[in-house]
Amino acid sequence: MTRDEFNQFCAGLTATSHVVQWGDSDVWKVADKVFAICGWAEGRDAFTFKVTQLGFEVLSEMPGLRPAPYLASRGMSWVQQYKDPGLSDSELKQHLIASYELVAEGLSKKKRRALGIPIPGEDG
Repeated sequence: MTRDEFNQFCAGLTATSHVVQWGDSDVWKVADKVFAICGWAEGRDAFTFKVTQLGFEVLSEMPGLRPAPYLASRGMSWVQQYKDPGLSDSELKQHLIASYELVAEGLSKKKRRALGIPIPGEDG
């Protein structure tokens, strides 16, 4: 996945916003809460996303992935794809969606409704 493809994919998710910060990283947020980052690692794009604790344990051991610098060292369950082989584009997209959903789940129902983010179990 290229940086442009990453940005296009994240932009397609409901109620997201984009900022460039932290040394020219593309940072994607839902309701001002970060769910995905694309920055540089070892001279190439690196994709960082939030995962469950189990996901953190499994993904951190895969070739091309690692606990996300800075975030994981502070006890947060974030993983970074920083080199090959890493995940396929399809797998990466699924993890970006899961990260988005994990962050969105932390929002109040009122906030989710206001942003048009579906709430499981509610008809919309």
